[in-house]
Amino acid sequence: MLGLIRGLSFICLLMAISCLAQGPPVLDTDGNPVTRGVEYYVDPAVTDVAGGLTLVTRNGSCPSYVGQVPIGPGNVQGLPVIFTPRNSGETVITENTQFTVAFSAASICVSDTTWGIGEEDPETTRRLIVIGDEPAIFSISRNQAPGPYTFGYCPECNTPPPCGRPRCGIAGILEQNGTRFLTIDGPAFPFSFRRA
Repeated sequence: MLGLIRGLSFICLLMAISCLAQGPPVLDTDGNPVTRGVEYYVDPAVTDVAGGLTLVTRNGSCPSYVGQVPIGPGNVQGLPVIFTPRNSGETVITENTQFTVAFSAASICVSDTTWGIGEEDPETTRRLIVIGDEPAIFSISRNQAPGPYTFGYCPECNTPPPCGRPRCGIAGILEQNGTRFLTIDGPAFPFSFRRA
């Protein structure tokens, strides 16, 4: 009987730890949890100098960078994205969920619109977020309650030899020649999520 009690106590402890590790759900602008497979617009949370996230070009290249829609006439909401948690059993995005993110749109240059970490800008040493490259694993954290949220990135370090200290960072905006790029390693830029 004592063994059964110990076993049940251990299971309850594991369940409690699992619940604590998940963190609070990330909420959209309507107060609903952000969910796997649902389309959302990623909007700036505290500024109106640019619109939502979209595909942008750099140096006349194909639109294979993640950036912000400029404010002006026409649509400024950007393109919808879909979050896919790394753990296939998770449906709600929480503040500790690791996920990939992809635009729910097509690009004329690449077939995959999943976000990845691209080259480092030589002037600022910030890393640009691109599409069509190796998918990156992101997370979302909250700066204040409730919201706004920021994207975080930390590379995996699973393969030997150990990678040492990984170069983690928070997503921010880098403006170059009038184009606003989403980057890692700069000042954090707050976002909100609006269901498409």
